[in-house]
Amino acid sequence: MTGQQEAIRHTFVVGLRNAHALEEEALSLLDRQIERLAHYADVEVRLRSHRGETERQIERLETILDGLGESASAFKDVTMKLGGNVAAMMHALAPDEILKNCFANAAFEAFEVASYKALIVMAEQGGFTTALPLLEETLREEQAMVTFLDETLPLVVQRYLALRSSGKTASH
Repeated sequence: MTGQQEAIRHTFVVGLRNAHALEEEALSLLDRQIERLAHYADVEVRLRSHRGETERQIERLETILDGLGESASAFKDVTMKLGGNVAAMMHALAPDEILKNCFANAAFEAFEVASYKALIVMAEQGGFTTALPLLEETLREEQAMVTFLDETLPLVVQRYLALRSSGKTASH
């Protein structure tokens, strides 16, 4: 293996481990949000669906790592899960929790899309062709979630404002 090939492989493996930890964080965020969506059933349904996708995304990343003779980083996974729980708890204290969660989710999903696009380039450059279909499937799921969040944000804000102006709990 040449120096360039080794550098690409190393960067790819680090990226896969980072993506794995990111998906573990996503599970924590999703779990905390799903618990608290009494007034936003459509969002709850989609988050539950995306949680299942996230579990499969983790499995795909583990498949790719296994194929490279590597494994996920337990330290990164635990650290990111903890970060996800802290972020969700902080939002739960806010009277506009649903809005903060919508903004954070949009940013988080955009970050995931960028991460998977980069991993696909690395897989192509490194010749890791068996990883491509798995990464591309995950990218499509993340892009669909970005679209959902973008399309539902105005509806969530309108519902929040209507609940808030009628004196009802609107935060979640």
